[in-house]
Order: sequence, then C-alpha cells, then structure tokens
Amino acid sequence: MWARWRPLLPLRPGLLIPARGRKSRNDPPAKSKAERLRVPTPVEPAELLVVKERYRQYVAIIGALRAEFKEEMLRRRYEQEVGSLAEERAKIEAEEHQRLMAFNSLENERLQKIREERRQQEAEEEQEQKRQAAIHRAKKRDEFLKKKEQEVLHLQEAVKNFITPENLDQRIEEALDNPKNYNFAIDKEGRFVRRTVKQ
Repeated sequence: MWARWRPLLPLRPGLLIPARGRKSRNDPPAKSKAERLRVPTPVEPAELLVVKERYRQYVAIIGALRAEFKEEMLRRRYEQEVGSLAEERAKIEAEEHQRLMAFNSLENERLQKIREERRQQEAEEEQEQKRQAAIHRAKKRDEFLKKKEQEVLHLQEAVKNFITPENLDQRIEEALDNPKNYNFAIDKEGRFVRRTVKQ
C-alpha cells in the first residue's frame, strides 16, 4: 500500500510532489474519456432572466456610484487648483513664506553674530599664542645667552690655570714641591678607604 506513495525519482531541493490523482496539462486524456464531449449544465430560462436583470441593475448602480465619486473628486481638485480654496491656500502659503523668510533672516543674523564672536575670539587666542611664543623665545634666548656667558666666564677662569711657555718652569716647580698620590681606594659612598704610602 505504501509503495504507491513513494516517488519514483529521488527528490531534489525545490521539487514538489504532485498531488494524488492529478495530472499535468500536457498529459493526453484518458482512453475511457477520449470521445466524451462535455454537455453544458442546463439552466432554467426564468432564472437566467432574473440573474441577467439583477446583473444589469448591479452594473448600473456601481457605474452611477463611480461616476458620482469621480465627479466629486474632480470638483474638489478643481476647487483646490482654481476655486476659492486655491486663493485662500495661496494667501496662506504667501503668509507662511513671509513668516519663514523673516525667521530665516533672524536666524542668519544670529548665526552671523556667533560667527563674528567666534572669529574675534580665535583672533584674540591667536594673538595670545603669538605673544606667549614670543615671550618663550625671548626666555630661551636669554637662557642661552646666560649659559654662553657662564661658559665664557668658566673658560676665562680655566685659562688662568693653563700651562703656557711663560709659566712652564713655575708649574714644574709646584708639581715637584707638592706631589700627589693618586693610588687610593674608595667605597660606594665615595669615601677614601685606604691610600698607599708615597715612595
């Protein structure tokens, strides 16, 4: 029993199983119905007249309603475009336009003031930054000059201790008179721990 429900071909994705008892459009008619001609269902003439009359009335009523709705829609559109409503709407739109233009002018003036204040503030900040930069450069220049002056003074003091051909004999005598012993040890704190005896 269940064998006739199984499809003959393996199912692919998207392929639907045909309903039971149906056949496709391309299949030929069954052999038992090949010669059969369909006879129209008999209709009673009185009933057919009633149905035709009611259908004619329905079409007439629907047509009248559609014509009335269309006429009302066209009349409203005409009044909006040409009639008194259009004049009132144009007047209202002109007043709204004037109001919006005035509001726009006020807003532009307000924003212009804000822009001017911001530009003035930015100019003041830029001037302040330039002034601070000039002060900083002047301080750096003064510090540099002081440093160079200290170096010059230090060199002038060091020149006094230089050995020159004029004071060479005197420096040799001083060195012989005051011998120095550089053979000593120091601890981690920089104190002398022991010193060797001069020979």
